[in-house]
Amino acid sequence: MGSKHNLPANRNRGPISLFAVIGLCLFFYILGAWQRSGFGKGDSIAMEITRLSNCNTVKDLNFETHHSIEIVESTEPKAKVFKPCDKKFTDYTPCQEQDRAMRFPRESMIYRERHCPAVDEKLHCLIPAPKGYMTPFPWPKGRDYVHYANVPYKSLTVEKANQHWVEFQGNVFKFPGGGTMFPQGADAYIDELASVIPIADGSIRTALDTGCGVASWGAYLFKRNVLAISFAPRDNHEAQIQFALERGVPAFIGVLGSIRLPFPSRSFDMAQCSRCLIPWTSNEGMYLMEVDRVLRPGGYWILSGPPINWKTYYQTWKRSKEDLNAEQKKIEQLAEQLCWEKKYEKGDIAIWKKKENDKSCKRKKAANLCEANDEDVWYQKMETCVTPFPDVTSDDEVAGGKLKKFPARLFAVPPRISSGLIPDVTVESFEEDNKIWKKHVTAYRRINNLIGSPRYRNVMDMNANLGGFAAAVHSKNSWVMNVVPTISKNTLGAIYERGLVGMYHDWCEGFSTYPRTYDFIHGNGVFDLYENNCNLEDILLEMDRILRPEGIVILRDGVDVMNKVKKLAAGMRWDVKLMDHEDGPLVPEKIMVAVKQYWVVSNPPHNRTSSSDE
Repeated sequence: MGSKHNLPANRNRGPISLFAVIGLCLFFYILGAWQRSGFGKGDSIAMEITRLSNCNTVKDLNFETHHSIEIVESTEPKAKVFKPCDKKFTDYTPCQEQDRAMRFPRESMIYRERHCPAVDEKLHCLIPAPKGYMTPFPWPKGRDYVHYANVPYKSLTVEKANQHWVEFQGNVFKFPGGGTMFPQGADAYIDELASVIPIADGSIRTALDTGCGVASWGAYLFKRNVLAISFAPRDNHEAQIQFALERGVPAFIGVLGSIRLPFPSRSFDMAQCSRCLIPWTSNEGMYLMEVDRVLRPGGYWILSGPPINWKTYYQTWKRSKEDLNAEQKKIEQLAEQLCWEKKYEKGDIAIWKKKENDKSCKRKKAANLCEANDEDVWYQKMETCVTPFPDVTSDDEVAGGKLKKFPARLFAVPPRISSGLIPDVTVESFEEDNKIWKKHVTAYRRINNLIGSPRYRNVMDMNANLGGFAAAVHSKNSWVMNVVPTISKNTLGAIYERGLVGMYHDWCEGFSTYPRTYDFIHGNGVFDLYENNCNLEDILLEMDRILRPEGIVILRDGVDVMNKVKKLAAGMRWDVKLMDHEDGPLVPEKIMVAVKQYWVVSNPPHNRTSSSDE
């Protein structure tokens, strides 16, 4: 009954309530539109959030992803945290450690070759940086200055004081550009070489420095667009390769001993020995034959130091005239067997040029030619034999193919590819590979716009394939060590034909370098390649060893293996982000970007702005 009396009142309130609801909706709609229009406070907050999450902002090395990928949480135990190694391992080089080296024979420098630890002897800790470590000076200042705290060894400043290798000034080392055979400076020395060798026109691009000291020759060739890779053993000349890499010069720990150099045949346009003290005439000339193997037809070999100019220096060298004269004659005979023609000898310098093919070679006696595959060099013994020239059809043809001058050489089709010497690689697939890597590197630069700047001078590509990454990031500010894994397709010869440098390596072992020698490590398909060959943890720890504090890592691989890698990296004092492929989340290949935190002996990790003088 009461409902009959209330019915008219309810009917009267219905329209009023409806209008009130509609009014409130309109009010909040207008308020929201006003805030989104750019006049509300909410817009400034959104703008600030957008600014802070901008992945191009890298001054704090805080990378944000363009395309995030949701990682499924694993039911496995949490990743272990890797502890720092003892401070005595600050300069640890796993395959060139002195204690292990002394167990091996000294003959043929075998004890200075690679001798890696067994699996159960490997370190499973993080190599610490020395106290006071600072980001290296940017190139080109880094060519001439190195922080003492980074390489705290003064012996060369005393031992080589009169040769101007390196000087100690306050808290830095200065490198005046001198050398044992060029005390007046590397520039003057290179000028003399350029009077004979066409260094200036792009014909000479790749060079090899054997027994390099602190690599001033390579350091000063860089401004002439020549890329020299230097090597020397880890010996009593303390830290010479460490100095070279700290300066920003391509180098590795190595020696001409009993095994082949980690390069394919016909790699270098020029090679030199500047008082390198390599016994060129011993073992029936085997070391000179190895240099010939990696020297390109038409390339040059420079010798400055014993026995050249022996009439002037025989007393300084404390050797007899007869001994030195016999040594030089023996070198001349070996050069003739190798089809090298002497082009220059004046003062302390002699220069030979390798013939462009064997049709113009006039040997007095038949050479003992090598028969084995000269591309299979990893841990292979050197042989006392001459590497044959590739066949030619005319007298003026360059054996192995004529190369364009640099920089045209960088994107020209390498002769090894155009002639079909690399299985399953065609001219078309080479050109497509270049397009793909230009696209990838463009994406990398959106993530980190410092790529290509002096901030990342020493760059490594762990699985270089055809060198597409290195070609795409090519810059006057940086260089790339192109590593071709020994278990992958052998493409290193084509990389050298592009005017790039690199070497063979097995990532189940330590790399032939000191800790903290690379600013940027890139790897494409590395962990998929090695997943069933060795422990992925060992590879990551080796990457950490050779990566500088606040250096970056960019990896591309399948999502399954990348999730494993990310989990391991999380325990290594790396800041890690996982991203989708540039073409979207449906592509199974993913990208991992990491930044190594700054930390030193006995100090906890933290992010820190470089205190180097820029």
